[in-house]
Amino acid sequence: MVRFDIITLFPRMFDSPLQESILYKARQAGLISVGLHDLREYTFDRHRTADDTPYGGGAGMVLKVEPLVAAIEAIRSATGTTRTLLTSPQGEKFTQATACRLSRFDQIVIVCGRYEGFDERVLDYVDEELSLGDYVVTGGELAAMVIVDAVSRQVPGVVGDQDSVTGDSLANGLLKYPQYTRPPEFRGAGVPEVLLSGDHKKIEQWRRAAALSRTAARRPDLLNSADLSDEDRKILLNYKHRQEME
Repeated sequence: MVRFDIITLFPRMFDSPLQESILYKARQAGLISVGLHDLREYTFDRHRTADDTPYGGGAGMVLKVEPLVAAIEAIRSATGTTRTLLTSPQGEKFTQATACRLSRFDQIVIVCGRYEGFDERVLDYVDEELSLGDYVVTGGELAAMVIVDAVSRQVPGVVGDQDSVTGDSLANGLLKYPQYTRPPEFRGAGVPEVLLSGDHKKIEQWRRAAALSRTAARRPDLLNSADLSDEDRKILLNYKHRQEME
């Protein structure tokens, strides 16, 4: 089981995501657990002050170091393996590989960034900063939800069909191949014949080639780190040649 402990100023933001779909079922089955911790509960004054104006001036407010560290130290488990994360647009980009790596920990503590950021001194008490991408959202709660969902999918048993996990886009370094279902024809657009053939070997070959071509077209940067066979490289060369001829 993986335990997630989330430190946030707005714990109710997590109510709906945790009560639906796969995350709800995983919690009910005891495969994951999620603890929500209101940062204000770790403040030291009667006004429950969790933020303050930045030294040096400037717009907005900054999360205070004292309640952040108090929350981390109170929540972090003394047993098992623990990883403490801070959601921040300045962090390393969260990827599928990150999700797989984090799923091996017993406990994941996530500190949700807010406002203009956090007192820099809190970085001495976290293991890594993570960002969803090169954009800014209102708060780290949204990033924390994504991290919990993506990591939970890697926990055995959370997703009923493990092939759904291993076949996800990016799970093997490539985008997923195109998918089709009934009807076999819609407004003149059909389904590739190979998918209707029942020949599983040819279907797998088609899907691999389609995944490679789609990745080359939409996310060529992923190919730099993908595990490619000699046959994969031939497929990509043929795809590039066809593109040059068009």
